[in-house]
Amino acid sequence: MSNSKRRHVIKALSSLSKFLGMHEDFLRLVKNYGLKWSVQNDDLIIARFSKTVNPNEVFDWIRKVKTVLPELSDFLDFMAVTGMRFLEALASYNLIIKLAREGRLSEYYDPEKEILEHYKFKELFLRKTKKVFISFVPRELVEKISLNEGLTFDSIFKKVQRHIGKMKFSDIRELHGTLLTRYLNEAEINFIHGRISSSVFMRNYFNPIWITDLKERAMKGIEEIKSRLS
Repeated sequence: MSNSKRRHVIKALSSLSKFLGMHEDFLRLVKNYGLKWSVQNDDLIIARFSKTVNPNEVFDWIRKVKTVLPELSDFLDFMAVTGMRFLEALASYNLIIKLAREGRLSEYYDPEKEILEHYKFKELFLRKTKKVFISFVPRELVEKISLNEGLTFDSIFKKVQRHIGKMKFSDIRELHGTLLTRYLNEAEINFIHGRISSSVFMRNYFNPIWITDLKERAMKGIEEIKSRLS
């Protein structure tokens, strides 16, 4: 198993052992077999270095998908400028279309601030472990998406597998966060990506409302991403 999958499996087995009243037996097995709960941070960094040979390969992959599957162009652009996880981006993309057809898009998208307000739809975007609160999205992209047909998980993956082969959806989020470091600080990127850490600062003091130039700087990063996709 991959490191991330193994970690989730061990956590699941731990929960099961507690439910069955066998947690001490489980801990003994973990120790005896030398199982590890987490991956070392240095291993993760090394894996990222090894995975990416050409720093432009994610942009190349996006452009290739858009050329071969033009019906996915707006969705790929949407993922690239928001940095959302695949399922979050898909839910948001379809919600834009649905609300636009019902004449209710203003309940989700603020065209003046150019912000998608995910927090208003908690059941979709504020999940237990994965959250996203807001996304800065250029108005013209939202307008284009609102005229499209909805997408499904299966339709996207089957098309990409059949015509492209490689899957790099998760790399888009990594690329987005990395490029934004030129314009935003770590706390701001974590907020946009929906990561509220356990630090005292992030949980008790960080408030993006007070950062008056957050949109301006985020949009500069988005413009750079858009220029690399054209």
